[in-house]
Amino acid sequence: MSHKPDSVVLVVNPGSTSDEIALFRGNEKIFHKVVRYSPKELEPYDGKKVTSQYEFRKQLVLKTLEENGINQNSISAVVGRGGLVKPIPSGTYSVDQSLLADLTEGVLGDHPSNLGGIIAHAIASPTGKPSFIADPVVVDELEPLARYSGMPENPRISIFHALNQKRVARKAAAELGKRYEDCNFIVMHGGGGLTVGAHRGGRVIDVNNGLDGDGPFTPQRSGGVPSGGLVKMCFGGKLTAADIKLKIKGKGGMVAYTGTSDMVVIEKFIEGKPLEEKDRSQIKPGLTPEKAREALQAMAYQISKEIIMLAAPLKGKVDAIILTGGLAYSKDYLVPWIKEHVEWLAPVKSYPGGDEMSALRDAAERVLSGSEKAKNYPEEI
Repeated sequence: MSHKPDSVVLVVNPGSTSDEIALFRGNEKIFHKVVRYSPKELEPYDGKKVTSQYEFRKQLVLKTLEENGINQNSISAVVGRGGLVKPIPSGTYSVDQSLLADLTEGVLGDHPSNLGGIIAHAIASPTGKPSFIADPVVVDELEPLARYSGMPENPRISIFHALNQKRVARKAAAELGKRYEDCNFIVMHGGGGLTVGAHRGGRVIDVNNGLDGDGPFTPQRSGGVPSGGLVKMCFGGKLTAADIKLKIKGKGGMVAYTGTSDMVVIEKFIEGKPLEEKDRSQIKPGLTPEKAREALQAMAYQISKEIIMLAAPLKGKVDAIILTGGLAYSKDYLVPWIKEHVEWLAPVKSYPGGDEMSALRDAAERVLSGSEKAKNYPEEI
Protein backbone atom coordinates (compact mmCIF):
# COMPACT_ATOMS: atom_id res chain seq x y z
CA MET A 1 0.00 0.00 0.00
CA SER A 2 1.52 3.34 -1.03
CA HIS A 3 1.57 6.05 1.59
CA LYS A 4 2.25 9.76 1.56
CA PRO A 5 3.08 11.84 4.63
CA ASP A 6 0.12 14.08 3.80
CA SER A 7 -2.38 11.20 3.58
CA VAL A 8 -6.03 12.24 3.75
CA VAL A 9 -8.09 10.29 6.27
CA LEU A 10 -11.87 10.60 6.67
CA VAL A 11 -13.24 9.73 10.11
CA VAL A 12 -16.90 8.79 10.69
CA ASN A 13 -18.27 8.49 14.23
CA PRO A 14 -22.03 7.74 14.42
CA GLY A 15 -23.79 8.33 17.74
CA SER A 16 -27.30 7.77 19.05
CA THR A 17 -28.60 11.19 18.00
CA SER A 18 -25.69 12.64 16.03
CA ASP A 19 -22.96 11.99 13.49
CA GLU A 20 -19.43 13.31 13.89
CA ILE A 21 -17.34 13.65 10.74
CA ALA A 22 -13.75 14.87 10.37
CA LEU A 23 -11.17 15.01 7.61
CA PHE A 24 -7.43 15.04 8.31
CA ARG A 25 -4.51 15.75 6.00
CA GLY A 26 -1.54 14.43 7.89
CA ASN A 27 -1.90 15.78 11.43
CA GLU A 28 -3.94 18.77 10.26
CA LYS A 29 -7.70 18.69 10.78
CA ILE A 30 -9.24 20.05 7.56
CA PHE A 31 -12.78 20.13 8.88
CA HIS A 32 -14.81 18.74 11.77
CA LYS A 33 -18.60 18.65 11.73
CA VAL A 34 -21.14 17.39 14.24
CA VAL A 35 -24.70 16.95 12.99
CA ARG A 36 -27.38 16.42 15.64
CA TYR A 37 -30.69 14.81 14.77
CA SER A 38 -34.04 15.78 16.18
CA PRO A 39 -36.47 13.09 17.35
CA LYS A 40 -38.64 13.95 14.32
CA GLU A 41 -35.79 13.22 11.89
CA LEU A 42 -35.22 9.81 13.48
CA GLU A 43 -38.93 9.04 13.87
CA PRO A 44 -39.14 7.00 10.62
CA TYR A 45 -36.65 4.54 12.13
CA ASP A 46 -38.40 4.04 15.48
CA GLY A 47 -38.63 0.35 16.34
CA LYS A 48 -36.26 -0.64 13.53
CA LYS A 49 -32.67 -1.85 13.60
CA VAL A 50 -30.11 0.93 13.59
CA THR A 51 -28.87 -0.28 10.20
CA SER A 52 -32.14 0.99 8.74
CA GLN A 53 -30.56 4.46 9.11
CA TYR A 54 -27.59 3.50 6.91
CA GLU A 55 -28.61 5.30 3.71
CA PHE A 56 -29.80 8.40 5.60
CA ARG A 57 -26.51 8.74 7.50
CA LYS A 58 -24.28 7.82 4.54
CA GLN A 59 -25.84 10.58 2.45
CA LEU A 60 -25.07 13.06 5.20
CA VAL A 61 -21.36 12.13 5.03
CA LEU A 62 -21.32 12.43 1.25
CA LYS A 63 -23.09 15.81 1.46
CA THR A 64 -20.52 17.03 3.99
CA LEU A 65 -17.68 16.04 1.65
CA GLU A 66 -19.38 17.87 -1.22
CA GLU A 67 -19.95 21.00 0.88
CA ASN A 68 -16.25 21.07 1.71
CA GLY A 69 -15.14 20.49 -1.87
CA ILE A 70 -13.63 17.08 -1.15
CA ASN A 71 -13.43 14.53 -3.96
CA GLN A 72 -13.85 10.95 -2.70
CA ASN A 73 -10.90 9.85 -4.84
CA SER A 74 -8.59 12.19 -2.91
CA ILE A 75 -9.18 10.29 0.34
CA SER A 76 -6.43 7.81 1.33
CA ALA A 77 -8.57 5.83 3.79
CA VAL A 78 -11.84 5.97 5.72
CA VAL A 79 -12.05 4.87 9.35
CA GLY A 80 -15.26 4.43 11.31
CA ARG A 81 -15.99 4.04 14.98
CA GLY A 82 -16.01 0.35 15.86
CA GLY A 83 -19.30 -1.28 16.77
CA LEU A 84 -20.59 -4.15 18.91
CA VAL A 85 -18.84 -6.98 17.12
CA LYS A 86 -17.33 -10.16 18.56
CA PRO A 87 -14.70 -9.60 21.28
CA ILE A 88 -11.39 -8.85 19.53
CA PRO A 89 -7.86 -7.84 20.51
CA SER A 90 -6.89 -4.18 20.22
CA GLY A 91 -5.91 -2.94 16.79
CA THR A 92 -7.01 -1.50 13.47
CA TYR A 93 -9.23 -3.86 11.47
CA SER A 94 -9.87 -3.84 7.74
CA VAL A 95 -13.58 -3.72 6.98
CA ASP A 96 -14.21 -6.90 4.99
CA GLN A 97 -17.32 -8.96 4.30
CA SER A 98 -17.03 -10.87 7.58
CA LEU A 99 -16.86 -7.67 9.61
CA LEU A 100 -19.63 -6.05 7.57
CA ALA A 101 -21.89 -9.04 8.24
CA ASP A 102 -21.41 -8.85 12.02
CA LEU A 103 -21.80 -5.06 12.09
CA THR A 104 -25.03 -5.37 10.11
CA GLU A 105 -26.36 -8.16 12.32
CA GLY A 106 -25.22 -6.50 15.55
CA VAL A 107 -23.87 -9.72 17.05
CA LEU A 108 -23.45 -8.16 20.51
CA GLY A 109 -26.16 -5.52 20.26
CA ASP A 110 -27.88 -2.97 18.07
CA HIS A 111 -25.98 0.31 18.44
CA PRO A 112 -25.35 3.32 16.15
CA SER A 113 -21.59 2.67 16.33
CA ASN A 114 -22.25 -0.43 14.19
CA LEU A 115 -22.80 2.00 11.30
CA GLY A 116 -19.25 3.36 11.54
CA GLY A 117 -17.55 0.54 9.68
CA ILE A 118 -20.46 0.06 7.28
CA ILE A 119 -20.42 3.71 6.16
CA ALA A 120 -16.60 3.77 6.03
CA HIS A 121 -16.62 0.78 3.66
CA ALA A 122 -19.39 2.27 1.49
CA ILE A 123 -17.42 5.48 0.95
CA ALA A 124 -13.98 3.90 0.49
CA SER A 125 -14.76 0.83 -1.62
CA PRO A 126 -15.86 2.62 -4.87
CA THR A 127 -12.44 4.32 -4.99
CA GLY A 128 -10.46 1.19 -4.13
CA LYS A 129 -9.20 2.76 -0.89
CA PRO A 130 -9.09 0.90 2.44
CA SER A 131 -11.63 1.23 5.22
CA PHE A 132 -11.08 0.43 8.88
CA ILE A 133 -12.50 0.31 12.39
CA ALA A 134 -10.26 0.60 15.43
CA ASP A 135 -10.38 -0.35 19.12
CA PRO A 136 -14.15 -0.78 19.60
CA VAL A 137 -15.57 -1.06 23.12
CA VAL A 138 -15.53 -4.87 22.83
CA VAL A 139 -11.71 -5.06 22.73
CA ASP A 140 -10.89 -8.10 24.85
CA GLU A 141 -7.36 -8.75 26.07
CA LEU A 142 -8.24 -10.06 29.54
CA GLU A 143 -5.99 -12.63 31.16
CA PRO A 144 -7.74 -15.89 32.08
CA LEU A 145 -7.68 -15.12 35.83
CA ALA A 146 -9.41 -11.78 35.23
CA ARG A 147 -12.45 -13.55 33.78
CA TYR A 148 -13.36 -15.32 37.02
CA SER A 149 -16.27 -13.76 38.90
CA GLY A 150 -17.20 -16.42 41.43
CA MET A 151 -20.15 -17.48 39.26
CA PRO A 152 -19.09 -19.74 36.36
CA GLU A 153 -22.27 -18.87 34.45
CA ASN A 154 -21.64 -15.14 34.87
CA PRO A 155 -17.98 -14.44 33.95
CA ARG A 156 -16.37 -11.00 33.93
CA ILE A 157 -16.24 -9.56 30.41
CA SER A 158 -14.32 -6.78 28.72
CA ILE A 159 -16.37 -3.74 27.66
CA PHE A 160 -14.54 -0.46 28.15
CA HIS A 161 -13.39 2.83 26.61
CA ALA A 162 -10.73 1.06 24.57
CA LEU A 163 -10.25 3.76 21.94
CA ASN A 164 -9.47 6.60 24.35
CA GLN A 165 -7.66 4.45 26.92
CA LYS A 166 -5.29 3.24 24.20
CA ARG A 167 -4.90 6.79 22.82
CA VAL A 168 -3.78 8.34 26.10
CA ALA A 169 -1.62 5.33 26.98
CA ARG A 170 0.31 5.78 23.72
CA LYS A 171 0.58 9.51 24.41
CA ALA A 172 1.93 8.93 27.92
CA ALA A 173 4.43 6.36 26.62
CA ALA A 174 5.72 8.83 24.02
CA GLU A 175 6.18 11.48 26.74
CA LEU A 176 8.21 8.94 28.72
CA GLY A 177 10.34 8.24 25.66
CA LYS A 178 9.09 4.65 25.49
CA ARG A 179 6.92 2.45 23.31
CA TYR A 180 3.43 1.74 24.61
CA GLU A 181 4.27 -1.97 24.37
CA ASP A 182 7.13 -1.47 26.85
CA CYS A 183 5.04 0.27 29.54
CA ASN A 184 2.72 -0.60 32.39
CA PHE A 185 -0.12 1.88 32.97
CA ILE A 186 -3.33 2.13 34.95
CA VAL A 187 -5.79 4.22 32.92
CA MET A 188 -9.06 5.70 34.17
CA HIS A 189 -11.55 7.00 31.60
CA GLY A 190 -14.40 8.74 33.37
CA GLY A 191 -17.55 10.15 31.83
CA GLY A 192 -21.17 9.04 32.17
CA GLY A 193 -19.62 5.58 32.37
CA LEU A 194 -16.24 4.86 33.92
CA THR A 195 -13.61 2.21 33.25
CA VAL A 196 -10.21 1.59 34.80
CA GLY A 197 -7.81 -0.65 32.89
CA ALA A 198 -4.49 -2.32 33.71
CA HIS A 199 -2.27 -1.93 30.62
CA ARG A 200 0.70 -4.30 30.49
CA GLY A 201 2.95 -4.51 27.47
CA GLY A 202 0.37 -2.98 25.13
CA ARG A 203 -2.54 -5.12 26.33
CA VAL A 204 -5.38 -4.36 28.76
CA ILE A 205 -5.15 -7.44 30.95
CA ASP A 206 -7.87 -6.43 33.43
CA VAL A 207 -10.65 -3.84 33.36
CA ASN A 208 -14.06 -3.27 34.92
CA ASN A 209 -17.21 -3.58 32.81
CA GLY A 210 -18.38 0.03 32.91
CA LEU A 211 -21.46 -0.68 30.78
CA ASP A 212 -23.19 -3.09 33.14
CA GLY A 213 -22.37 -1.39 36.44
CA ASP A 214 -19.06 -2.94 37.52
CA GLY A 215 -16.47 -0.81 39.33
CA PRO A 216 -16.78 2.66 40.93
CA PHE A 217 -19.99 4.65 40.83
CA THR A 218 -20.08 7.41 38.21
CA PRO A 219 -22.11 10.55 37.47
CA GLN A 220 -25.05 8.34 36.39
CA ARG A 221 -24.20 4.69 37.15
CA SER A 222 -24.31 2.84 40.44
CA GLY A 223 -21.10 0.88 40.04
CA GLY A 224 -20.68 -2.33 42.03
CA VAL A 225 -23.19 -2.42 44.87
CA PRO A 226 -23.73 -4.81 47.83
CA SER A 227 -25.15 -7.95 46.21
CA GLY A 228 -27.38 -8.95 49.13
CA GLY A 229 -29.08 -5.57 49.19
CA LEU A 230 -29.52 -5.64 45.43
CA VAL A 231 -31.20 -9.05 45.60
CA LYS A 232 -33.67 -7.72 48.19
CA MET A 233 -34.44 -4.73 45.96
CA CYS A 234 -34.97 -7.01 42.96
CA PHE A 235 -37.37 -9.34 44.74
CA GLY A 236 -38.96 -6.97 47.26
CA GLY A 237 -41.98 -6.43 45.03
CA LYS A 238 -41.64 -2.65 44.87
CA LEU A 239 -39.35 -2.30 41.84
CA THR A 240 -39.59 -3.67 38.31
CA ALA A 241 -36.67 -4.95 36.25
CA ALA A 242 -36.76 -1.65 34.35
CA ASP A 243 -36.54 0.28 37.65
CA ILE A 244 -33.48 -1.71 38.70
CA LYS A 245 -31.78 -1.20 35.33
CA LEU A 246 -32.29 2.56 35.66
CA LYS A 247 -30.80 2.52 39.13
CA ILE A 248 -27.74 0.74 37.74
CA LYS A 249 -27.42 2.87 34.62
CA GLY A 250 -29.03 6.26 34.16
CA LYS A 251 -30.25 7.17 37.64
CA GLY A 252 -27.48 5.75 39.81
CA GLY A 253 -24.29 7.30 41.16
CA MET A 254 -24.17 11.09 41.54
CA VAL A 255 -27.68 11.45 40.08
CA ALA A 256 -29.06 9.34 42.94
CA TYR A 257 -27.15 11.30 45.58
CA THR A 258 -27.49 14.84 44.23
CA GLY A 259 -30.19 14.84 41.53
CA THR A 260 -27.82 15.70 38.66
CA SER A 261 -25.01 14.04 36.70
CA ASP A 262 -23.61 17.39 35.53
CA MET A 263 -20.27 17.80 37.28
CA VAL A 264 -20.10 21.51 36.46
CA VAL A 265 -23.45 22.06 38.20
CA ILE A 266 -22.39 19.98 41.22
CA GLU A 267 -19.14 21.92 41.60
CA LYS A 268 -20.96 25.26 41.34
CA PHE A 269 -23.46 24.07 43.97
CA ILE A 270 -20.64 23.03 46.30
CA GLU A 271 -19.03 26.47 45.91
CA GLY A 272 -22.32 28.27 46.52
CA LYS A 273 -22.33 29.88 43.09
CA PRO A 274 -25.66 30.89 41.49
CA LEU A 275 -27.29 28.30 39.26
CA GLU A 276 -29.65 28.74 36.36
CA GLU A 277 -33.20 27.68 37.15
CA LYS A 278 -33.01 24.59 34.92
CA ASP A 279 -29.90 23.45 36.83
CA ARG A 280 -31.20 24.33 40.28
CA SER A 281 -34.40 22.37 39.59
CA GLN A 282 -32.30 19.21 39.19
CA ILE A 283 -30.75 19.46 42.65
CA LYS A 284 -32.22 16.97 45.10
CA PRO A 285 -34.51 18.65 47.69
CA GLY A 286 -32.73 19.11 51.01
CA LEU A 287 -29.25 18.57 49.55
CA THR A 288 -26.60 20.73 51.16
CA PRO A 289 -23.27 21.77 49.59
CA GLU A 290 -21.52 19.74 52.29
CA LYS A 291 -23.36 16.51 51.37
CA ALA A 292 -22.81 17.14 47.65
CA ARG A 293 -19.08 17.55 48.35
CA GLU A 294 -19.07 14.33 50.37
CA ALA A 295 -20.73 12.40 47.50
CA LEU A 296 -18.15 13.75 45.06
CA GLN A 297 -15.38 12.77 47.45
CA ALA A 298 -16.90 9.29 47.70
CA MET A 299 -16.74 8.92 43.91
CA ALA A 300 -13.07 9.96 43.94
CA TYR A 301 -12.50 7.49 46.80
CA GLN A 302 -14.04 4.61 44.86
CA ILE A 303 -12.09 5.49 41.70
CA SER A 304 -8.89 5.56 43.75
CA LYS A 305 -9.60 2.12 45.22
CA GLU A 306 -10.17 0.71 41.73
CA ILE A 307 -6.88 2.19 40.53
CA ILE A 308 -4.90 0.77 43.44
CA MET A 309 -6.60 -2.63 43.06
CA LEU A 310 -5.26 -2.85 39.51
CA ALA A 311 -1.70 -2.49 40.75
CA ALA A 312 -2.01 -6.17 41.74
CA PRO A 313 -2.28 -7.56 38.17
CA LEU A 314 0.77 -5.39 37.31
CA LYS A 315 2.60 -6.63 40.44
CA GLY A 316 3.13 -3.05 41.55
CA LYS A 317 5.22 -2.15 38.50
CA VAL A 318 3.40 0.93 37.19
CA ASP A 319 5.02 3.57 34.96
CA ALA A 320 2.14 6.03 35.32
CA ILE A 321 -1.48 6.40 36.37
CA ILE A 322 -3.50 8.17 33.68
CA LEU A 323 -6.76 10.10 34.18
CA THR A 324 -8.83 10.93 31.10
CA GLY A 325 -12.39 11.49 29.91
CA GLY A 326 -14.74 14.27 30.97
CA LEU A 327 -14.15 13.74 34.70
CA ALA A 328 -10.49 14.67 34.25
CA TYR A 329 -11.64 18.28 33.69
CA SER A 330 -12.43 18.44 37.44
CA LYS A 331 -9.02 19.95 38.25
CA ASP A 332 -10.11 21.45 41.59
CA TYR A 333 -11.93 18.41 42.96
CA LEU A 334 -11.76 14.89 41.49
CA VAL A 335 -8.25 15.02 40.01
CA PRO A 336 -6.47 16.30 43.17
CA TRP A 337 -8.56 14.05 45.42
CA ILE A 338 -7.64 10.98 43.35
CA LYS A 339 -3.98 12.05 43.30
CA GLU A 340 -3.95 12.24 47.10
CA HIS A 341 -4.88 8.56 47.26
CA VAL A 342 -2.80 7.08 44.45
CA GLU A 343 0.28 9.11 43.56
CA TRP A 344 2.36 7.18 46.10
CA LEU A 345 2.14 4.29 43.62
CA ALA A 346 3.19 6.08 40.42
CA PRO A 347 3.21 9.53 38.77
CA VAL A 348 -0.27 10.74 37.76
CA LYS A 349 -0.86 12.15 34.28
CA SER A 350 -4.10 13.88 33.28
CA TYR A 351 -5.46 14.19 29.73
CA PRO A 352 -8.99 15.66 30.02
CA GLY A 353 -11.63 14.71 27.47
CA GLY A 354 -11.53 11.98 24.84
CA ASP A 355 -10.52 12.90 21.31
CA GLU A 356 -12.07 9.94 19.49
CA MET A 357 -11.70 11.53 16.07
CA SER A 358 -7.94 11.97 16.38
CA ALA A 359 -7.63 8.52 17.93
CA LEU A 360 -9.39 6.94 14.93
CA ARG A 361 -7.31 8.98 12.50
CA ASP A 362 -4.11 7.89 14.30
CA ALA A 363 -5.17 4.24 14.03
CA ALA A 364 -5.62 4.52 10.26
CA GLU A 365 -2.36 6.46 9.91
CA ARG A 366 -0.39 3.73 11.74
CA VAL A 367 -1.53 1.26 9.09
CA LEU A 368 -0.98 3.63 6.16
CA SER A 369 2.55 4.42 7.38
CA GLY A 370 3.41 0.75 7.82
CA SER A 371 4.10 1.03 11.56
CA GLU A 372 1.17 -1.29 12.25
CA LYS A 373 -0.42 -4.04 10.18
CA ALA A 374 -4.19 -4.01 9.65
CA LYS A 375 -5.84 -7.02 11.26
CA ASN A 376 -8.42 -9.31 9.71
CA TYR A 377 -11.69 -10.01 11.49
CA PRO A 378 -12.40 -12.45 13.05
CA GLU A 379 -9.57 -14.80 12.07
CA GLU A 380 -7.07 -13.16 14.46
CA ILE A 381 -9.22 -13.54 17.58
